[in-house]
Amino acid sequence: MGLWSFVKDAGSSLFGSKAEAAEAPEAAAAKEAALKAEVEKLGLDAKGVEIKVQGDKVVLSGKAATPEAQEKVILAVGNVAGVAEVEAEDHLDAAAPVFHTVKKGDTLSAIAKATLGNANRYTEIFEANKPMLSHPDKIYPGQMLRIPQA
Repeated sequence: MGLWSFVKDAGSSLFGSKAEAAEAPEAAAAKEAALKAEVEKLGLDAKGVEIKVQGDKVVLSGKAATPEAQEKVILAVGNVAGVAEVEAEDHLDAAAPVFHTVKKGDTLSAIAKATLGNANRYTEIFEANKPMLSHPDKIYPGQMLRIPQA
């Protein structure tokens, strides 16, 4: 199992206001449904993955068909306002995922230079984060991105 930390107040707002996002446990089912809908809206292959909400933590049990699909599901549910952590099963046949949290002033080029050694490889990061990213210039502080390895 892997555990990833996210910026709780960054990301799309699926749970309503901060007050609504923090309320009683009976809202967990509604939050789980909202996260499942987000994953489906993005067109991610999450067959075999169950989403459970425990406070501000999301637990993914089971595994997606591929390590890439698993990483994208982790990011899809983690980059939601109100989610501070995502716990998920690892694909034992794959290398540990590499994620990067966007800081103020970051660009995909700057992230590519820092993580891949070449600013011109920003397109690889963009492609690795589709469909969560719709444009290379539309990233925000606190967002977590996949960094492709290979």
